[in-house]
Amino acid sequence: MSIDAAPRNSTQLAPRLEHSAWLGWMEADPYPDLVAVSHGTDSPSGSAAVLSLVEEVARALDGITVHGAFVDVQRPRVEDLMASPTMNPGNRATLIPLLLSAGTHASKDLGAAAALRAGTTVAAPLGPDASLAAVMHRRLLQAGWVPGEAVIMACAGTTDPVGVNDCRTMAQLLAGSLQVPVTVAYISAEEPRLEDALAYARSHNPGRRTVVASYLLAPGHFAQMAAKCAPDVLSAPLLDSTQRPPKELVDIVVNRYHQSTKR
Repeated sequence: MSIDAAPRNSTQLAPRLEHSAWLGWMEADPYPDLVAVSHGTDSPSGSAAVLSLVEEVARALDGITVHGAFVDVQRPRVEDLMASPTMNPGNRATLIPLLLSAGTHASKDLGAAAALRAGTTVAAPLGPDASLAAVMHRRLLQAGWVPGEAVIMACAGTTDPVGVNDCRTMAQLLAGSLQVPVTVAYISAEEPRLEDALAYARSHNPGRRTVVASYLLAPGHFAQMAAKCAPDVLSAPLLDSTQRPPKELVDIVVNRYHQSTKR
C-alpha cells in the first residue's frame, strides 16, 4: 500500500507528504581561498624559494584556490589582493602567515587585511613547531655541524613579546632535536644581537667553533646579515631555491589551512 492510499471501506484520510516548491540544487559552502602571506624580499633566490613553497602547497591542496601575497617589498600586497577580482567573488579566505613567529605583520597587518573580506580568518604563523627543528637539524648537518657542538639560533627579531617567546620556544625544540645547548640571538630589534652572542661564545669558549642555525624562512636581507657576522658554521635558511621545499613546511601550511577552516 502506498503512503497516499487509504484502506478500503475506510473514511479516514490517508497521510500526505507535503513538499515545498523546488528551488534548485543548493550549492555547498565553498572552500575558502588560501592566501599564503610572506614578508617579501628583494632577493631573487628568496622570492623563488617562497614561490616554490606556495606552488607546492597548491599541489598538495588540489581543488583549493591558492594565492601568494606579501606584507612588504613585493606585490601583490595582501590588502590589495583581498579587494581584487583575482579572489573568488564572494568567497571567504584563509590567510596563512608564511612567518616564523608572532609579530606586527602576523597580528595587525593580516588582521586588517582579513577585515576587507567577510568571513576571512587568519591562521597561526608557521612556528614554533617541532617539525621546523627537524629541518634546521638537517640544514646544520649540511653546513658541517658536528653533533655535540653548541649552537646559536639566529632569529630575524621582533619587538612583539609573543614573538620573542615563540623564538625561545623554538630554541628549546631545536635543543631537544640536537641534544646540545641552543642560545637564542637576534639579527635586529631584540637582544642579544647575533654579533654579541658570537663574541661572547668566542671569548668564553676559545678554540671551539661557533655554529649558527638560521631560523629564517628564505634567503634575503637577514640571511645576508647573519653571514656578515662570520660564524664558523652557518646553516642555510629553511627554504632553498635550488631544492624542493621541505615536506615539513608544506605540511604545516596545509595543516594551518585545515585547522582554520575546521575541515
